[in-house]
Amino acid sequence: MTSAGRATPRGAFVLVVGTLVGLHACMAATRVAATLAVLAQGFPEWTVGALLSLYGLAPIVLSMWAGRMADRHGFHRPVRLAAAAALAGAVLPVVTQHIVALAVSGLLTGGAVAFAAVAIQREAGQMARDPDDLKRVFSWVALGPALSNTFAPVITGLLIDHAGYRTAFAFGALLPLVALACAARVPPATPPGDSTLREAARGGGAMELWRIPTLRNLMLVNVAMAASWDAHSFTVPVVGHVREYSASAIGLVLASFAMAATAIRLVITGLAHRIDERRSLVAAISVASFALLVYAWLPGVAGMMAGSALLGLALGSVQPMVLSMLHQSAPEGRQGQALGLRMLFTNVATIAMPVGFGFLAAATTSAAPMWLMAAALLLALGPARRLRR
Repeated sequence: MTSAGRATPRGAFVLVVGTLVGLHACMAATRVAATLAVLAQGFPEWTVGALLSLYGLAPIVLSMWAGRMADRHGFHRPVRLAAAAALAGAVLPVVTQHIVALAVSGLLTGGAVAFAAVAIQREAGQMARDPDDLKRVFSWVALGPALSNTFAPVITGLLIDHAGYRTAFAFGALLPLVALACAARVPPATPPGDSTLREAARGGGAMELWRIPTLRNLMLVNVAMAASWDAHSFTVPVVGHVREYSASAIGLVLASFAMAATAIRLVITGLAHRIDERRSLVAAISVASFALLVYAWLPGVAGMMAGSALLGLALGSVQPMVLSMLHQSAPEGRQGQALGLRMLFTNVATIAMPVGFGFLAAATTSAAPMWLMAAALLLALGPARRLRR
């Protein structure tokens, strides 16, 4: 660290990832607590799906604005706005766990993470030296959500079991403050002096980016994989509740998924120069499809943990590859807008899918959402095979 308390260039990247961990862990903690609180209050399964959908509603409105703001203003301004929203969203359920409060909390914390993630991913991409380094950088960035999904559900489950829901939500409210402390020590980037880049930051519309074939195929693959992630997040609490598992056991199942995602991303950081993005995405889709198909027949908590770990290995490898290819494919000076477009597509799926998952599970069986996403992933193999570096 410098004498002024700012990070060195090497330490700045660690603090950027730490910012993402704090904000994402806030959302992960409040999401688990809110899901279990809704079930404990006796609401039906479709309510859980509707609640989870709210975590993706605000990002649909904010994603493209977040991209433009990141291209124009860099890292700090978007992160400060996001941390304030996350703090408000986490504090509200500490006061009351009314269904309306939980809904507003989902809107605020989900929107905060999406808004900040665009600026964080753009900032991290600017630190990469070459295409292989992009995979390493984005693997470390992707470790942020994986790390938060490892510890946040476990701590939240333990707090619910031993101290109650209010304490669990209070834990979530502390995490945006951690994110702010990290972000405050990241040195501000020097704005680009090139007028061409400044003009590019204003850029055209989303349709201009959609016309780029690699970007378009990446969006389709990313939506399918993100929806599969949501199917897992939806199914585990519902199945665990039906099987009468404790909140701690459900947290362990979710954590096994996150630990596997963390492990595969650590592997990518060491082997980035040997990994072909397109082939790795095709392999991930194939493994994830298999895991989703067999999940319903896995016995007990241990079986669910094993299935979640396999799915975590597959889905956890996707984000570094997608972000690396997206950063290379986006027009110069418009990486933030391309990241915002990806966030937009991801969160459209995050809203639409959980509601459908809830109705599908209520009408058929709790494992049906995973079977649906297995079929969707098989369809995504086409766009994945058409990708080019």
